[in-house]
Amino acid sequence: MLFQLGSALLDACVLSVLSRQDAYGYVLTQNIRAAVDISESTLYPVLRRLQSDGCLTTYDQPYQGRNRRYYAITPQGRRRCQEMLEAWEQYKRDIDQILLGGLEDHDER
Repeated sequence: MLFQLGSALLDACVLSVLSRQDAYGYVLTQNIRAAVDISESTLYPVLRRLQSDGCLTTYDQPYQGRNRRYYAITPQGRRRCQEMLEAWEQYKRDIDQILLGGLEDHDER
């Protein structure tokens, strides 16, 4: 991938996926990997950080004799996700303006 995925954008991706449904690590990684190159070893520290920030909670479900740890978004996580989505929309508009529309229109906001 040419553009690097920063931690804030990775947080937003995780929260967005989990805002649609709870998931365990492998499934979450696969969902995010559909858009960006990420490994499970990169994802788990993000999950722990979001959990310690109060954005995620976990629960275990038995599966074939083992437990799977599922991640679920909290109300605080939903608020943060919404804030990140709004910031992302503004960021996209600003970058699109530079890359696609030129700088001359930037002062019209």
